Amino acid sequence: MVKCGRPAKGNESLSRDRLLDTALTLFLEHGYGNLNMETIAREARVSMRTIYNQFGGKAGLFGALIRRCSDQFVASLSDEDKPEDALVAFAQQFMYRITRPDVVRIRAVLIAESPHFSELATQFYEQGPQRTLEHLSQFFAAQQTLGYFVELDPHFLAEQFISSLRSERFHQLQLGLVPTPNEQEINLWARQATHLFLYGCKKA
Repeated sequence: MVKCGRPAKGNESLSRDRLLDTALTLFLEHGYGNLNMETIAREARVSMRTIYNQFGGKAGLFGALIRRCSDQFVASLSDEDKPEDALVAFAQQFMYRITRPDVVRIRAVLIAESPHFSELATQFYEQGPQRTLEHLSQFFAAQQTLGYFVELDPHFLAEQFISSLRSERFHQLQLGLVPTPNEQEINLWARQATHLFLYGCKKA
């Protein structure tokens, strides 16, 4: 007997992930402007109505992909750890995620097509960089109340920390000039950048 009605919560999550995985593959293959909703629905084996109900449209679907990626490093930021350890753990997850080949490629799609699709740029920034900065700002503000960080605008601190992580090497990666870093390289990268951010480079 076929069961009707809403799928179980676990199945809903699997269906959403399958849809996002399919959409990612299609965005990478076709770009943003050349990909229509009918193709996404057909390849993901869902109805157009499902996509619109869950994501509001193609831009929302793209934004959900970015949010899923940012979820994986935003969740790693914990107030329960020592501040330096928390920042290193965040940095490791952040650098690992943004240096994966699919993420580098989807960022290239964004850069190429955002001038023609303002909603694409908005979804990317709100679900990725802005969301990350907000979480980092809250972290710095909380640690300032405990006396760990200097009394600077916590949003400014968040911006500077993210900038120290991306660095010139990320630009080289985006251009295909260097290979994807492995876990050991990312861990070293994260620790060095965090230490420099916290303690500076002037010799005592």
